[in-house]
Amino acid sequence: MKLDASTFRRLRRLTPILDDILNAGEVEYVGQAVSLTALATLCSELFEAYEREYPDEVTQARIDSLESQ
Repeated sequence: MKLDASTFRRLRRLTPILDDILNAGEVEYVGQAVSLTALATLCSELFEAYEREYPDEVTQARIDSLESQ
């Protein structure tokens, strides 16, 4: 699934925040927490779009994940 330019820019803008959190091993300040909310929302939107485009593959991935637990 190709990202549109706006989504790509939003994801690119949030990437450094996630990188900072991963490097520090913690959320260090409120701005990072707020950015995590924006990232979670964007990830949810991307997943929903992907699921609409590839519903069978997503269903199978969910089944595979449950079976591996």
